[in-house]
Amino acid sequence: MPDVRLASPQGKWILLTTVLGSSMALLDSTVVNVALPRIGRDLDADLAALQWTVNAYTLTLASLILLGGSLGDRLGRRKVFVVGVVWFAAASLLCGIAPNAGVLVAARALQGVGGALLTPGSLALIQASFHPDDRGRAVGLWSGFGGVGAAVGPFVGGWLVDGPGWRWVFLLNVPLALLCAPIAVRHVPESTDSRTHGRFDVLGAVLGAAALALVTYALIEARSGTLVVVVSAVAGLAAAVAFVYVEKRRPDPMMPLDIFASRQFTAVNLVTLCVYAAFGGFFFLAALQLQVAVGYSALGAGTALLPTTAMMLLLSARSGELAHRIGPRIPLTVGPLLCAAGMLLMLRVGPGASYVTDVLPALLVLGLGMVALVAPLTATVLGSVSTARAGLASGINNAAARAAGLIAVAALPLITGMGEEAYRSPAAFDAAFGRSMVVCAVVLVAGAAVAFATVRKPPPGCRTPECLTHGSVLAPPLEGERARGRLS
Repeated sequence: MPDVRLASPQGKWILLTTVLGSSMALLDSTVVNVALPRIGRDLDADLAALQWTVNAYTLTLASLILLGGSLGDRLGRRKVFVVGVVWFAAASLLCGIAPNAGVLVAARALQGVGGALLTPGSLALIQASFHPDDRGRAVGLWSGFGGVGAAVGPFVGGWLVDGPGWRWVFLLNVPLALLCAPIAVRHVPESTDSRTHGRFDVLGAVLGAAALALVTYALIEARSGTLVVVVSAVAGLAAAVAFVYVEKRRPDPMMPLDIFASRQFTAVNLVTLCVYAAFGGFFFLAALQLQVAVGYSALGAGTALLPTTAMMLLLSARSGELAHRIGPRIPLTVGPLLCAAGMLLMLRVGPGASYVTDVLPALLVLGLGMVALVAPLTATVLGSVSTARAGLASGINNAAARAAGLIAVAALPLITGMGEEAYRSPAAFDAAFGRSMVVCAVVLVAGAAVAFATVRKPPPGCRTPECLTHGSVLAPPLEGERARGRLS
């Protein structure tokens, strides 16, 4: 039984290293959007390259996060966590010195692999190391510090872009890793899960990643209309079908399909796909809109977006408690509708817009919607399956959210007619941004309709503090007990 006490020196070191590790991945997923205009200008990159700068990271992270958790359970959580930290830092260094957009995109894909290793591992280390009496408080502190990091991420990113330059958005991870990895090796006890068995579901992971990669490529490059795009789309769909076939037939798949026999679990994941597709598209385009069309600096754009994550950090606990009393149906219906209203209010944000009268009201309404739905969504996912499968359910929900954001970033510019050079023209980008907000609002309304029609059973409440204190806007939190995939 784990016996490290939170008040002990070792307990404080464990908390520090897990916060540092998770913050690296969390910050990187929020600060890069703010740097995109400067990256595009310095590397002479078109819109497709900027989409890949975001999506290459999300692609590998979403595809491998379940497998990353399984590796930690089998090979050693500390070992895999340290490997993830070092891998992430090395990829960040490559991002920081990238001479062109192609190298940057490849390095971002490598970053996502490191993120898939360290993200589930940071929380698993807390669960495996601390005494049961201190575990809840340790997870709560981990989550709170992570939420603060998520909230200040765009501000830090903007400051770095306007100051030493966008490359420092990535290079900052190197000293963090140099601090984090030695602390983990020295102070964190190793742990494994004795219940794991068999081989890893590598085939499932490869097929899932191939499906996402090929479909994403087809959407981003669809403007060219070449045969390669058509072949990629067909191959991506074939890989998705093969993934389902393999997962259905393997004895212990990475994503056992029988978990979707729960109507509640399936319904909430459909809601997740809708809302996080809209969030992914919004936060990709909003940072660009504020800089390209409104004329903000990178720091100004990052600071402008702070209200949404700050509201989630401050109010999510109360939202979770309210959903526990009244059930999830109302929050999961009203939340997306509020978010849709916030995105429609963003139609007022264009050249000459005022922050106080145009930008802030939209972000406050959006933030209220996110507060209303994120904690109840997480609690409902955990309440829709047995306790033994809570970690698996949370991992699937987290991966689904990231995949939804991935597809949204790839598809929105295509759907709304955003040209390759649109981000260089304030007028052209503003027009496409307005169309994108309408599309995002429609998707959110669809998510609200799904929730209203299908969500019924009230959740038993959040099982761990991290689903109450949450600052990430791009994916729901991982469940604290065992946020991992299965072995095969």
